[in-house]
Amino acid sequence: MPSFSYRARDAAGAIAEGKIEAANRREALRRLQSQGLTPISLAESAVAGAVATGNVSLSQSKEPGTSERLPFLEALDDLVRGGLSAGEGVRLLALRLQPGPLRNLAAGIWSRLGEGQTLSAALASFPKVFDAHSVHLVAAGEATGSLREVLARLIRHYTEQRDFRRRLVAVMAYPVAICVLAAGVVAFFILFLLPRLQSVLTSLGGKLPFSTRLLVGSADLFVVIFPFALGAVIVGALAIIRWRRTEAGRLGADTLLLRVPIAGAIVTRISVLNFCETLAALLENGITTASALRYAEKTAPNRALRARLRAATDRVLEGESLSRALQRTNVFPILLLDRITVAEQTGNLAPGLRDVAQSYRVDLDRWLGGLATTVSSAVLIAAFSTVGFIAYGIVSAIFEVSSSFRF
Repeated sequence: MPSFSYRARDAAGAIAEGKIEAANRREALRRLQSQGLTPISLAESAVAGAVATGNVSLSQSKEPGTSERLPFLEALDDLVRGGLSAGEGVRLLALRLQPGPLRNLAAGIWSRLGEGQTLSAALASFPKVFDAHSVHLVAAGEATGSLREVLARLIRHYTEQRDFRRRLVAVMAYPVAICVLAAGVVAFFILFLLPRLQSVLTSLGGKLPFSTRLLVGSADLFVVIFPFALGAVIVGALAIIRWRRTEAGRLGADTLLLRVPIAGAIVTRISVLNFCETLAALLENGITTASALRYAEKTAPNRALRARLRAATDRVLEGESLSRALQRTNVFPILLLDRITVAEQTGNLAPGLRDVAQSYRVDLDRWLGGLATTVSSAVLIAAFSTVGFIAYGIVSAIFEVSSSFRF
């Protein structure tokens, strides 16, 4: 039977602490009240004996987070499609999953279902795992009897987001690796190889060519400036972090980020994609347009961009068309807005937004691929040019010194 650690106040006002066994949280509260105790806190230390057919226990691993959301939904969807109810599916997951955060999530949800809560209310008890629009979609599915379809759409939505993040990381990994490698090669030449060659060439005598003197001067300047530049970067980073802790700082930093050429474009395009996908998923599952827009605008991670989307939502609620309101944000491409306009006029906004999101995802993947190729090429050219200049300076110095020898 589950065990609950409690902290309560008795009739005299004294604090009492201890443990109590009960079938569920509601029963534990009832037993404490029957003993004349007023509960202050009640924490479940184990979920055992939740069902007559087995035991459910919580492991001591980390708490469930966002990474457990999609695996839980996929596992629950498999059981529901197999003919089980959502509650029975959660119970089976709580029993059969291996100890870990995912089992803790299933056990916690099953515990709340045992208290009489709905599935959507149980999911809402884990805000680190399930966001607000997921909870409302499940609530809509429960109310309309279409929970299976809602789970399938949620899984498709989060799978697409996961795959896109993986592609984004894969696309940007190569340019970042090239940058790090190039910086390492240049630092090795300047800090280790060049000083040793310089001492050897100086001891041999002779006048160094201009390219070598320029290379040596640049290296000496870099050695002198680098500590100060590094210190300035660290101080600046700490100042920015402290500034971003304030609401005005976060908004100001996000506004500046949108103006950065490459970073701003990436943030904007990803936010547009998330907005269209989320809005389509919400509308497809029967959420009202007003609520769907409010949830969709919150998917933008950039606060300045979120403020523009919030203003667009306000205009839609005042009677303006969605395409016209989104056009005022100066974020959405014209062709995308034209397609949204057609979807509005034909009364197929949700399917139209889904098609728009899929097409925009393909375009975004293509754009990111081209961006990665361009950045990689630019970094390679810059790295090869720098290394080539260093090599030329060293080789020309060797030839210059060797030509002064007399045999």
